[in-house]
Amino acid sequence: MVKLYETGAFLIGGTKLIADDAQAKSNPEVCNISKEEARKNTIAYSILQAHNTSGDENNLKIKFDCMASHDITYVGIIQTARASGMEKFPIPYVLTNCHNSLCAVGGTINEDDHMFGLSAAKKYGGIYVPAHQAVIHQFMREMMSGCGKMILGSDSHTRYGALGTMAIGEGGGELAKQLLCQTYDVKTPEVVCIYLTGKPQPYVGPQDVALAIIGEVFANGYVKNKVMEFVGDGISNLNVEYRNGIDVMTTETTCLSSVWRTDDAVKEYYDIHGRKEAYKELNPGDVAYYDGVVYVDLSQIKPMIAMPFHPSNTYTIDELNANLEDILADVEKKAVKTIDNPNIKFELRNKIKNGKLYVDQGVIAGCAGGTYDNICDCADILAGKNIGADDFALSVYPSSQPTFISLVQNGAIEKLMTAGATVRSAFCGPCFGAGDVPSNSGLSIRHSTRNFPNREGSKPGNGQIASVALMDARSIAATAVNKGYLTPANEIDVNFTKPKYFFNKQVYENRVYNGFGKADPTAELKFGPNITDWPAMTELKENLILKVVSFITDPVTTTDELIPSGETSSYRSNPLGLAEFTLSRKDPAYVGRAKEVQVAQKALEQGKCAGEAYPELKPIVKTIKEKFPINHDVLGVGSTIYAVKPGDGSAREQAASCQKVLGGWANIAKEYATKRYRSNLINWGMLPFTFEGEPPFENGDYIFIPQVTTALKEKKTEFEAYVVKEGQMTPFTLKMGELTDDERKIILAGCLINYNKNKAKNQG
Repeated sequence: MVKLYETGAFLIGGTKLIADDAQAKSNPEVCNISKEEARKNTIAYSILQAHNTSGDENNLKIKFDCMASHDITYVGIIQTARASGMEKFPIPYVLTNCHNSLCAVGGTINEDDHMFGLSAAKKYGGIYVPAHQAVIHQFMREMMSGCGKMILGSDSHTRYGALGTMAIGEGGGELAKQLLCQTYDVKTPEVVCIYLTGKPQPYVGPQDVALAIIGEVFANGYVKNKVMEFVGDGISNLNVEYRNGIDVMTTETTCLSSVWRTDDAVKEYYDIHGRKEAYKELNPGDVAYYDGVVYVDLSQIKPMIAMPFHPSNTYTIDELNANLEDILADVEKKAVKTIDNPNIKFELRNKIKNGKLYVDQGVIAGCAGGTYDNICDCADILAGKNIGADDFALSVYPSSQPTFISLVQNGAIEKLMTAGATVRSAFCGPCFGAGDVPSNSGLSIRHSTRNFPNREGSKPGNGQIASVALMDARSIAATAVNKGYLTPANEIDVNFTKPKYFFNKQVYENRVYNGFGKADPTAELKFGPNITDWPAMTELKENLILKVVSFITDPVTTTDELIPSGETSSYRSNPLGLAEFTLSRKDPAYVGRAKEVQVAQKALEQGKCAGEAYPELKPIVKTIKEKFPINHDVLGVGSTIYAVKPGDGSAREQAASCQKVLGGWANIAKEYATKRYRSNLINWGMLPFTFEGEPPFENGDYIFIPQVTTALKEKKTEFEAYVVKEGQMTPFTLKMGELTDDERKIILAGCLINYNKNKAKNQG
């Protein structure tokens, strides 16, 4: 089904793979070309270099063609860029409203954000997509993608590789840099070949293929921070929406980006959407070298399910149904550590009835599930049937108004609604816990992007827990036919009608504000009471005292656990208001502990004694001064967290900025789950330390790091540090991966905003 190569490989003529082993050296097809030369023949290499402004093919400084943000990220990004001196958007910047579009939480504040976004589009020259018109990624596919383009988005699922577009999801700081005509700096990534062959069975959908791949590559980091390049004869057996459905899920592998070879099907897609000029054929060169290979036989893929609480926790549905007791018991066991609340009893085995697993809810939504083909196939499965009048419910969210219009015209919507499904407007809520939240102890099956803990609306701290399993829309519809009994799509007899799609662009022409190139400096930004400026941030001090205020030992910590999604998203335009929710569902005591330490730093900034403001610090400072005679004017006091592998999942910069506004100076980790989370830390002036072994400190301990600014300026990768405890100083070494010169300056300045203000001052 899915096979991983243990070596890199050469791809000959786009069809033949030759493993990079001892025999390859004597193979006449590859022996006359070096790996370095062949690496330049990948699609990814050519696109990256076309956007690289550094002149150095190994150290890239990327400028993107356009960008996209939604309504829980764009306010903070614009505020950051505005505070840094931005006067207009230099590239097309799309502001969509698909996350807080219900305007259901927090009074007026969601719609206030939308009005801010529209006013910013007018003032700075942006593209504004009103609520309910399209989810962010569907709009970008339909209207902004292009073969050979690069797009940057402040949503982690920014992926348009199936359309020949390399897209990257990052934290808001990276988008602010582009708005300031700065660059996205990254070493040339490795490229992994995703070789698709064969043809999927009619009942197998894109989510099945995606989950099969994720299940093989996530835990071992096979594609982490690399580019996934899709090639092979199997691509021709997939229509473009099917490819999009696989591609958007590549984010869950922790890859950097993705790109696919293009063909006449992609050309037709652009023709249908009135953008013929966006197409060009993309193929790897005659001999291309890849740093790894994921070989996927599409014909062998079966209906899949990702059990709680990660998209990589995968099984075939047949395997799950054949081993219900054992597999559910294992999921329950793993969940105990993930939920980390002894007052909650997490159960799934109680959902077994008459030997079958009963689920409470089905949802088909967003950039992954709400596509035209998915919904048409579901309508065919449910045609003439019904979902019943018991506990089970089914909701369907078409991904855009043009998609919705075509589904109405072909009769798919009527079939779904007659069967008992609820059909709604374009909305990302089910993906992050703001729509169709299950009941307590409920199990929801979803064709959406994630099933992390705390994401679907659970509040373990309040005794509330529910869970999500990811499935393809076809198997969700099959389960709906059986009134909630988990059923793979292959067990349903259906004739898929595959109606043709007709794109109606009139709705966008009527509703989308397209102001790129038409910035109006006289236009006023519209602020609501919840939209606040970023608080002032202090530059990094030469010596740091850090208190460990959270110590997380989970194998992976998601950004949803660092800053919860769902109803907290209403406060994403209010840095201090949102910070109150930091780690609230993982470590509820974190905010209080961080604030206690922050008092000391605030005292220092006012020229007062840190120990007087925070008496607990007095013996710590005394112990430190016995070895290091430091002055208060070169001392910083703050907090840090330790996590084994933080930052999986969402690109939301608030996972870092919330720590910063509460006085955080650093994170310490064995490794960072994604580049984007590490970048978020850097852009908010936080030190991304690593420590490989078992930490020599515990929660509540103090760490002293002397001469940290000097070490940064000298480009050191190892930092002297001490655990200060009971009058003793125990030395250890913190590490930090390579930083660019600009990244060092950002950390030294205290944050990206300070860096740009300093830059403007020096230029002035």
